[in-house]
Amino acid sequence: MDTRDQLAEHLRFLTELGVTGVSREETWRRRGEDVARAASAPQVAEVAAVPPRVATAQASGGTGSPALVAIREDIGDCARCKLHRLGRRQIVFGVGNPDADLMFAGEAPGRDEDLQGIPFVGRAGQLLTKMIEAIDLKREDVYIANVIKCRPPENRNPEPDEVAACEPFLFRQVEVIKPKVIVALGTFAAQALLKTLDPISRLRGRVFSYGGAKLIPTFHPAYLLRSPERKRDAWEDLKLAKSLLTP
Repeated sequence: MDTRDQLAEHLRFLTELGVTGVSREETWRRRGEDVARAASAPQVAEVAAVPPRVATAQASGGTGSPALVAIREDIGDCARCKLHRLGRRQIVFGVGNPDADLMFAGEAPGRDEDLQGIPFVGRAGQLLTKMIEAIDLKREDVYIANVIKCRPPENRNPEPDEVAACEPFLFRQVEVIKPKVIVALGTFAAQALLKTLDPISRLRGRVFSYGGAKLIPTFHPAYLLRSPERKRDAWEDLKLAKSLLTP
């Protein structure tokens, strides 16, 4: 695909999101602020408590930060739930900027992620990359992780015992990275972080507090691939996330 084809594909994607124009002017880059104000005090819900910090071992070197390396070492070749004997190839920990202001939390690895050991590299991951670029950022600017670190067989939904075994590691990743904004991608990520049983359809469009971060639930990219008519909703959520990154 040459540069013109890539540009045409990117413009088609932006059109699906509902983007009607772009500008280098600062006022355009702040256009999500009106949405952010609409999600101010009366709509902001406080999470009662952030899950307690779990002690981490000291480590240095490797990619990311020493604290993230320590979490990965704590996971080890995990056998805490049944997924370790159900065909997973490797643990998919997380990737990106360990000092990111914006963090994306998804559900679980799929086939491509299980093969490569990197979250969001399949079709849904390619869409997420476009979504990140649509708010004028790059993948290396953000941090991306999942609630579940091992691929469920046939990409089925995570089961409660699997979430319970694995979610503490996501909580610890958030504690280390200390993002300003967390975008929870899909029902499982939002429910794990917010400790709620509400579906994503009830949660999106609102801003929640999670520790020192603002948390924005939105649709998972895999769902957007199946339901492209919801891309405009996701675009509004992304604009809101971008606006909250600005002091």
